Amino acid sequence: MFGRRKKSGSAEDAADEAREAEQVADELTEGAASGSRRMNLPPAPRPDGPWDFDEVTQPGEGRVDLGGIFVPGVEGMELRVEVAGDAIVAATVVLRDSAVQLQAFAAPKKQGIWGEVREEIASGITQQGGIIDEVEGPLGWELRAQVPVQLPDGTNGVQLVRFVGVDGPRWFLRGVISGQGAVQPEAAGLLETIFRDTVVVRGDGPMAPRDPIVLKLPNDAQMVPEGVQQEEQEGSKFSGGMGQLQRGPEITEVR
Repeated sequence: MFGRRKKSGSAEDAADEAREAEQVADELTEGAASGSRRMNLPPAPRPDGPWDFDEVTQPGEGRVDLGGIFVPGVEGMELRVEVAGDAIVAATVVLRDSAVQLQAFAAPKKQGIWGEVREEIASGITQQGGIIDEVEGPLGWELRAQVPVQLPDGTNGVQLVRFVGVDGPRWFLRGVISGQGAVQPEAAGLLETIFRDTVVVRGDGPMAPRDPIVLKLPNDAQMVPEGVQQEEQEGSKFSGGMGQLQRGPEITEVR
């Protein structure tokens, strides 16, 4: 506890008391401030990506053009688009037993939104009975979640998921890593590289913050029902080991 000084009135005593009060206030607010310092900040530098369209000379080289984002092509991957209503709003890259869902949103010009979005995702999952761990990972601050799910046999289970995100100039890119990539670091490396090397096309038109950046199908894409296998088409950018573009299940976004 703090006691009152016996001597008072001097300028030196007043300065000491002011310093003491400031130190106490800092100690009391340090824990709360540690979380708020990561919110409402300007977008951080992105020396390793993801990239803005204006930062890449040839965004279509080695990437699949989905309009709002250019997704890197990787040998053996399967690319699925996901819809909300009639709009394509997300793309999921499936690689062996792991996947990363990519979704881009509009954001304020001078303020990042990943801190707020992270807090909202965490709140939604904990309300469902899930468990959240906020850590600083290879892609910056992320959420590692244990999400309650119902298994095919009707019993309750838990799915491990990683939510990653990066704020860019007037956009925000979110990734959701699932499967072995959410459990084993060695399985996540290529998915993290895909996330980093994605190019976001925000466009110059007015958009409200958090509006999804709508995607489109490539010109030579073929819609294939999920689970149906087709022979690769000669000359398609999806040939050479990359799976056909598929339409996945509609997503229910946690925002």
